[in-house]
Amino acid sequence: MTVAFTFPGQGSQAVGMGKDLADNFAEARAVFEEVDEALGEKLSDVIFNGPEDKLTLTANAQPALMAVSLAVIRVLQARGLDLKSKVAYVAGHSLGEYSALCAAGTFSLADTARLLRIRGNAMQAAVPVGVGAMAAIIGLEHADVVAVCEEASALGACQIANDNGGGQIVISGEKVPVEKAAELATARGAKRAILLPVSAPFHSALMAPAAEAMREALAGVVKNNPVVPVIANVKAAPVTDADEIARLLVEQVTGQVRWRETVEWFAANNVTTLYEIGAGKVLTGLARRIDKLVNGIAVNNAADIDTALAALLG
Repeated sequence: MTVAFTFPGQGSQAVGMGKDLADNFAEARAVFEEVDEALGEKLSDVIFNGPEDKLTLTANAQPALMAVSLAVIRVLQARGLDLKSKVAYVAGHSLGEYSALCAAGTFSLADTARLLRIRGNAMQAAVPVGVGAMAAIIGLEHADVVAVCEEASALGACQIANDNGGGQIVISGEKVPVEKAAELATARGAKRAILLPVSAPFHSALMAPAAEAMREALAGVVKNNPVVPVIANVKAAPVTDADEIARLLVEQVTGQVRWRETVEWFAANNVTTLYEIGAGKVLTGLARRIDKLVNGIAVNNAADIDTALAALLG
């Protein structure tokens, strides 16, 4: 059994996530305390108690999701899991790539929290509210979505942001061309084309100011080569060099999250089990829809940790 760890992205957050971990494990409590200290505020209180609208803010959701993922990792490690010997690869969806890199030792926990706070703020500030939009295109092939984005681009920026697999592709850009692309997708036979309730057009060319902010932020932190390869979002292929990882993280801000291709890469390289580390089960559901031979398992509470350790340490 070849194993990879995957780490969820924005949208998986929920008030109360990680509280079970903090209540049961000192290692998890220590993660939340370290993140609070790095950010100079009690983000853990927002994670555990809400309010939901405050947790959902991009600048909070990103470090919050990372904190829950790393709480799981630290508990697994304290109970005998050695990432390098038991896990072949790590990968994360958008902000989850930072969680994966922190787990693999590329960034410290405190630096990861601060990087994600910078990333969240920069993404929010890059585009005035109402200028950008994102839409989910359901049930249309990747090539057809590329075509509708190209046609709609005559009206402004419009591109694929996330290729999530399972017939779900998210597009992003300026509001008018994204709305046009959604209409064109429906005309081409998409089952649904839904405008998403997001605060900014993530993973689009409009995020260029945020990419520059991340280039500067990443240049200022200590970076180590990961102890296991990371499957980078924008390459859908393994990377082990810390400097290349930083370059790709900058590219990721405006680039496509190639999640379908990431799971397909796992399947083609004999990775049979993907443990989703952290909040929710989004990536677990996507894995099963992309390739039925890949087994997705969510690990986000004390019971899940016991089950995962029994399998991993066998």
